[in-house]
Amino acid sequence: MHELPITESILKVVLKHAERNGAEKVITIRMSVGQLSELEDDWLQHYFDYLSKGTVAEGAKLAIERLPAKI
Repeated sequence: MHELPITESILKVVLKHAERNGAEKVITIRMSVGQLSELEDDWLQHYFDYLSKGTVAEGAKLAIERLPAKI
């Protein structure tokens, strides 16, 4: 359930940039997540859908790229 606070932070950043740029609608959020992260893509989207209701980001899809681990 650690996806919820992370998703809240993502939404804050998205809304800040949308406002700064005068966006009327956010369609896609592209982001990179490390392969070793325990974040689940489906849960991130689920929480984002819930949290973004009533905002310019409502209905936006998270396009998540998984980055390989580097040692």
